Amino acid sequence: MNKLVKKGLIISLCVIMIMGMFTGCSNNSADTETTAVLTEVVSTESSESEVSFTVGTFNGIAEGKEGNIEVAVTFSADKIESIEILNQQETEGIGKEALESMKTQILESQSLGIDSVSGASYSSEALLSAVEAAVLEAGGDVAVLKSRAVVKSAADKVETYDTDIVVVGAGASGVSAAVSAADEGSKVILIEKTSTVGGASNLSWAGKFYNSSAATASGLTVAVEDEISSWIVNNHWRVDAAAIRQYVVKSGETYDWLSSKGYNTTFINFFGEQLHMLPPYETRQGLLRNMISESVEANGGMLMTETTGKSLITDENGAITGLVAEKLDGTKVEIHAKIVILATGGYAANAEMVKELFGFEGINGGLGQNVGEGLKMAWDAGAKIPDNVGGQMLHQTLASATSKLKKEYSSFEASYPLMLTYLPTVMNVGPSGARFRDEAATLTAVAAANTSAFNGAYHYVIVSQEQIDKLQTLGMQGIEAPRLPGMPPEFYADFSDQFTLDTPWENIASVLDQMVANGDGYKGSSVEDLAKNAGMDVELFKESFNQYQNAIATGKDEAFGKDSAYLSEMGTEGPYYAIKAEINNLGSVGGLLVNAKFQVLNDNRVPLKGLYAVGLESEGVLFNDTYVGNGVGIGYSFTSGRLGGTYAAQELNN
Repeated sequence: MNKLVKKGLIISLCVIMIMGMFTGCSNNSADTETTAVLTEVVSTESSESEVSFTVGTFNGIAEGKEGNIEVAVTFSADKIESIEILNQQETEGIGKEALESMKTQILESQSLGIDSVSGASYSSEALLSAVEAAVLEAGGDVAVLKSRAVVKSAADKVETYDTDIVVVGAGASGVSAAVSAADEGSKVILIEKTSTVGGASNLSWAGKFYNSSAATASGLTVAVEDEISSWIVNNHWRVDAAAIRQYVVKSGETYDWLSSKGYNTTFINFFGEQLHMLPPYETRQGLLRNMISESVEANGGMLMTETTGKSLITDENGAITGLVAEKLDGTKVEIHAKIVILATGGYAANAEMVKELFGFEGINGGLGQNVGEGLKMAWDAGAKIPDNVGGQMLHQTLASATSKLKKEYSSFEASYPLMLTYLPTVMNVGPSGARFRDEAATLTAVAAANTSAFNGAYHYVIVSQEQIDKLQTLGMQGIEAPRLPGMPPEFYADFSDQFTLDTPWENIASVLDQMVANGDGYKGSSVEDLAKNAGMDVELFKESFNQYQNAIATGKDEAFGKDSAYLSEMGTEGPYYAIKAEINNLGSVGGLLVNAKFQVLNDNRVPLKGLYAVGLESEGVLFNDTYVGNGVGIGYSFTSGRLGGTYAAQELNN
């Protein structure tokens, strides 16, 4: 474990990205954010070269995370005068802000040697590529502009602050902790490494607040003791029963607390589960900023964005007495505080660390800035590394084909491969070609994710010509789908009118052929041919296929006990397709051991004085080795933040 952790920590330090639009805070002001000129350009031989452009406006286009980004760039004879974003579909609250930040940096520095904005690298790099294309159209020298490397202009500057509590990370848990602590009378400084407030809550769709007033009013209640008992058993008793009880008993209060703060969630009965949909995506950051303004800033505290925590300050007795951070311009920030609350979002974006600690090589569906520096700070200060440090939140199935197909087909058509990965009536095999589960596991997100991840970085969904013909004419009901694919609503929001069991899947053969051409799946005229093309073991796949065909014929699945209702006919003639399905990791789970008050514990399981942790960093107390909830991640983030901030402030008040 020590070797793994050591290597993971080295990697986390190497990949920490300190990027984005430059802003700062004055020592003597409670203003949230004040802008300053914080960039300069390195004078190198190539950067001193003159750059000339054809005067006028030229367009450029590049592929972003969610679609094409198109810009119109206006040039004078020797300068980039303006950048207008003509078209973009990047994520509200993350990618969209990154584009504005990159625009500002390019114009201020007259350079294309700009680092990506932390947490939005795809969007950032796409804007740079689009501007580069426009530069080329204007006859400019891209190489010279890239050589003008932007450096930190205030590396020798130091700012010092004094406060009661400093919260590191302004996601759902961090904002909740800062607000609740301020409401208890504490002066709070909240720092965030990106320009965006809200973190992963800007991407999530719903949270679980047990027996909220809205849930009970609807008539749907959860038997608390049964829920707690089942939770403990399902995690093999390797959990903190007090932490589970606190979340189940007190999370319902979080629903009302958020509502009182203007952050209104909407209760839904999701197949018998109590879930609460978050506000519209485009409003979330503004609502959280209002909460900060009305509580944190109103009580003399402040929000400092684009400021990254680097290390904890300790006294001679090992107590935590503050934090050292760094702004994007290189300014060193020393914050002296009585309590530090970590809410830094884990390390799921640190691919090597995830692989070393958990063995997972799938997709990071969370935030790109979460690379583990919060854990590193705490471990260096004496926090215990828990036994389940590697746990991850594997939660959704994705089809790599989707984004490429959307360039040529409607969103509904491009999602054919994705929807098939959620259906229990098609055959699933691992990379080797062996069937590995009862495909009914696809009906439950966590079961689907973990059964797949246990068998490799991806799996294949097998579709026959007979099934394709039925989908073409009858839609999903043609292959006896028991219900609609259990995808998050944002996956099908733009084709909800077509998202029915009986909508015919027109052009499905064309879509699947294009999927294969794009390298996101395989096709074979026979079972053997498909196995060869997909790199599977031919004999192993043939055996699995024949066993599955026998299960269909007899109505009895000897290998996995699949319900006969889900054994849809495949036929015996090709062609056959193998759709590549991957698992989405929404975040790491845990990394710090906390008690019921969210105090971080040391190797002796005694609280480290002055250090708390909320959100994903503390979530390991709820789970054994991997996340098994639905809506718990975001529900716990808000709840742990609300409670942790309150407990921390109360410690100071006593």
